[in-house]
Amino acid sequence: MRPNRLRSLWQSGGAAVNGWLAIPNSFSAETMAHQGWDTLTIDMQHGLVDEGALLPMLQAISTTTTVPVVRVPWLAPGILMKALDAGAYGVICPMVNTRDDAEKLVAWTHYAPRGVRSFGPVRANLYGGADYAQHANDTIVTFAMIETAQALDNLEDILSVPGLDAVYIGPSDLSLSLGCTPTFDDVDPPAAEAIAHILARAKAHGLVAGIHNGSTAAALKRIAMGFQFVTVGSDARLLAAGAQQVVRDMRGAQPTAPGSGY
Repeated sequence: MRPNRLRSLWQSGGAAVNGWLAIPNSFSAETMAHQGWDTLTIDMQHGLVDEGALLPMLQAISTTTTVPVVRVPWLAPGILMKALDAGAYGVICPMVNTRDDAEKLVAWTHYAPRGVRSFGPVRANLYGGADYAQHANDTIVTFAMIETAQALDNLEDILSVPGLDAVYIGPSDLSLSLGCTPTFDDVDPPAAEAIAHILARAKAHGLVAGIHNGSTAAALKRIAMGFQFVTVGSDARLLAAGAQQVVRDMRGAQPTAPGSGY
């Protein structure tokens, strides 16, 4: 089976720089993949990606060595299994709030005897290799999102579930749940304390911790803290930022002739 470069990176002590795909388009996914990201996450929760767009985007990412990850819309067996069967090498599941949630996530993403994932890796066999089924349980990466006060209360129970590989923090939802301002980077003190606590407890359980960021500066600080999976920007945000900068540059330039449209 094709090795999961994300696991190799973690085992060497490194941190993965993850890009985010919210635009349901294979060409934009392919363009992002060719920029050198360690991983790209296709966002089926808050992004505009539906099941019809998922497969072409996974195929586009596969033109590079970038590891394909999918954030599913919710904790549901059908979409988790479909994402894996389509060739995702990691899945991020939102709103994992209890041990029962975490146990279901692990069960639905692993073949028996570790779980109850149904067998049918139609495209996963092409991407992963003919021996996919024999090694998938040890190759696929499963993230549980920790983003609520309830999850914080149940953190030890969630982190102790066998088969869970990593946790992923959504700072905005976590902040909201704690009565703080929803933001990525400059979170309020209660959210900052919660983030540090989640990181420390994940490490104590031998799990990797990841987090969403709004800037490269914030992501670098998170890596220095010990996070090994940092998201920096989505395709939609990067597109808007790049286009905005061009317009600003042009508005600030002197027109070469009257009516030039600058």
